Amino acid sequence: MSARYEALLSRLHTLSDMQKSVAVLYWDRETFMPVHGNTGRTQQITTLNQLAHEMATSTQMADLLAAAEQEQSSAAYDSDVACLLRHVRRQFDEDRLFSTDFVRRRSEVTGAAGAAWAEARERNDFAAFRLHLESAVEIAQESAEILGYADEKYDALLNQYERGMKTAAVRDIFATVKRETVPLIQAIGERLDAIDDRVLYQPFAIDAQRTFCRQAAASIGYDFTRGHLAEVQHPFSTSFGRDDVRITTRYQPDFATSAIFATLHESGHALYEQGIADALSRTPLAQGTSSGIHESQSRLFENQVGRSLGYWQNHFTSLQAHFPAQLGNVSVTQFHRAINKVQPSLIRVEADELTYNMHIILRFELEQALVNGDLQVADLPGAWRDGMQALLGITPPDDTQGVLQDVHWSQAAFGYFPTYTLGNLYAAMFMAAAKEQDTHIAADLERGDVVRLLAWLRTHIHQHGSKFDAPELCRRATGQELTAVPFLRYAREKFGRLYGLSN
Repeated sequence: MSARYEALLSRLHTLSDMQKSVAVLYWDRETFMPVHGNTGRTQQITTLNQLAHEMATSTQMADLLAAAEQEQSSAAYDSDVACLLRHVRRQFDEDRLFSTDFVRRRSEVTGAAGAAWAEARERNDFAAFRLHLESAVEIAQESAEILGYADEKYDALLNQYERGMKTAAVRDIFATVKRETVPLIQAIGERLDAIDDRVLYQPFAIDAQRTFCRQAAASIGYDFTRGHLAEVQHPFSTSFGRDDVRITTRYQPDFATSAIFATLHESGHALYEQGIADALSRTPLAQGTSSGIHESQSRLFENQVGRSLGYWQNHFTSLQAHFPAQLGNVSVTQFHRAINKVQPSLIRVEADELTYNMHIILRFELEQALVNGDLQVADLPGAWRDGMQALLGITPPDDTQGVLQDVHWSQAAFGYFPTYTLGNLYAAMFMAAAKEQDTHIAADLERGDVVRLLAWLRTHIHQHGSKFDAPELCRRATGQELTAVPFLRYAREKFGRLYGLSN
C-alpha cells in the first residue's frame, strides 16, 4: 500500500482510538458511574470531543486526505480504499462546518441534559427537564443551520442518521405505512379477546431473567467472548471495535418479556458490529452505514426471529425451566400468541410490531414541529398526549409514561427516531431477500435455527460496515429501492393468521 494512503490511515487510526475512548466513557456513565460523577464525566468527554474534532478538521488532515485521494484516484469503486476515501472526504467537509466552540457546547448541553432526563423520568418531573430540552432543541436547530438544507430544516438532521433521505420521502412512506396498518389495527381491535397475554404479567425473578437473557443473546449468534450484557434505564448497544461490542437491557420484576426482547433487539445491533470485516477496523468504515440499516438488524432479530413460533419451539422449554411456576403449564403456542398480541400501549420499547410504528410517526411529527419552531418545548407534554390519543386512542397518565420515556432528545438526536420504522421496512426487505436467495433459510427459521440467516446477513450487510450508503447497500442486497411492500405483506399475513382475519 502506498505511503500517502498509509499516512492518512495512521491518522484515522488515532482518531478512531480517541472516539472509541469517548464511547467507553459514555458506556461507563450509563452503566456503572456514581450518580454524582456526571459533571466530571461531561468535562472529560467534552475535552476528548474537542481534541478529536480539532484533529479531524486540521490543515494536516486536509493535506493528508488530498494527497491520498490523488495517489489512489484509480482505485476500484467498491474497494476498501475508494470507499474509505469517499467516506472520509464527505465527513471531513461536514465536520469542518462546525467550530470547536460548537462541539464543546453540544457536548456540555447533552451531558447535562442526559443526567437531568434520567432524574426527571424517575420523578415524573418534566418541568425539571424542560430547560435542558430547550437547550438541546436549540443545539439541533443550530446544527441544521450550520449543515444547511435545500428544502426543509429537518432534512439536515435526518441526513446525519440516514444519509440522502429527505423528510418529504419519509413523510410519504410513513403515510403509506399508516394508511395500510391503521385499518388492520382497527380490525384487530374488534378481536382483542382473541389473544390472552396475562401469562406475561406475573412475578419473574430478576436473576432468572438475567440468565435467560444471556442465553437469548447467544442463541442468535451474539459472541460473549467479544461482548458484555449490562443493566441500564434505557437499553442500548455500543461498539469499541468488532471484538468489544456491548449490549444492555432493562429488567422488570413482573414482565419478563420486556427484558428478553430488549436483549434480542440490542443483540441485533451488536451482531452487525461484530460482523464488520476486520480489514475495516480502526477506520470510519468500521460501523453501521446508517441508523435505519442498524435498526433493521435489531428489529429483524427482535421481531421476525424473536417473536416467531419457530424460535420459541426451540427455546421455550428453557424459558419454562427458568420460570416453572409461571410458565410450566403454558403451551408454546399460547406463549407465541401472547407475545404477539396487538394492543395500543404507552411505552414504545414495549409496543407490539404493528402499533410500534405509530409511536415513531408521533415522534417524527413532534420533532419536525420542535425543529421548525412550530411547537414550544413547554407545550410538548400536551402535544404528546394529544398525539397518542389521535394515533393510538390512549392517553399517558403521566409524563414518565409519555414525553419522558425516551433518552434520545436529551442527546439532541433529532432525526434519529424515523430510522426505527425505516429499520422495520429494511428488515422485512432483507428477510424476504434472504429467504428468496437461500431457500433453506425459511425451513431453518421454522426450527429456530438462525445460522444460515446470520451468514446471509454477514455476507450482504454486516461485513461492509459503512462502505456503501444505505440506498446502495439495500440495492446490492435486495435488488430494490426502499419500499414498505414487504413489511406490509408480512404484517398482513402474520397478524391476519393470528387473529383469523382475511387478507
